[in-house]
Parts: sequence; C-alpha cells; structure tokens
Amino acid sequence: MITWFLALPVVVAGFVAARLVLRRSGRTALWWMVAADAVLLVAATVVLTLALSGGSAQAAADAAQGSGSGSGSAALIGAAIAVAGATIGAGIAVAYTGAAALAALSERPELFGRAMVIVGLAEGIAIYGLVVAVILIGKA
Repeated sequence: MITWFLALPVVVAGFVAARLVLRRSGRTALWWMVAADAVLLVAATVVLTLALSGGSAQAAADAAQGSGSGSGSAALIGAAIAVAGATIGAGIAVAYTGAAALAALSERPELFGRAMVIVGLAEGIAIYGLVVAVILIGKA
C-alpha cells in the first residue's frame, strides 16, 4: 500500500509534464508525448510489480504473526469511500431535484410538500453512506 502512496507524486508529475508538452506545437511535441508515455508505462509496470510482490510477502508475514491490521485499515478506507461517494451522489441529486423543485414551486406554490419530499429522498443517499460507514467501522 505504501508503494502506491510513494508512486502517486511521480504519476502526477508525469501527467503535469505531459500537459506541458501538449502545449508545445509541432512534431517534437508528438515525440515528447510518446517518450513520456513510454516512461509512464515503464514506471507503472515497476510500481505494479513492486506492489504485487510486496503484498503477498506482507500477507504471509501478517499470517505468521497472527495480526490482521490490514483488514482494519481496509475497512476504514472502505468507510471513507462509502461516505465520500454517498455525499457526492447526494449533492448531485439534490442539485438537480432542488432546481426542479424550485422551478415547479415558482409555477405552482401548492407543490411545496411534494417537492420537499423528493429533495429529502435525494438527501437520503448520504444517510445510507453514513450507515454503511458505521457498519464498516464497527467491523474494523
């Protein structure tokens, strides 16, 4: 896992370099892009090889020691992903339903109760993400 965190700045730097090369014009920009792609491909292969070889050795060492600290951190990361995905999804849903509800309320104000129910259902997505996160944290 630490290999991915160490490789992330290298990947970001590669993408930034590729973006700067794209701003150039002419045939040299194409060759620079091909070279950058080749370097990123080799770097990704090396990182993948290190991550896959280190993961099995670490799992074997954890099994020998009898400690399952990796599953606890995986549950916490899963909880964070659940909350983040649910809140982003709820934000998008509330944006669309809220805009539609305001448009409907401007024409017919008596639809206030129905419109708020629809916006509340969209907000419920975030609550589901929190429930999943609580369950995952409880198992960690």
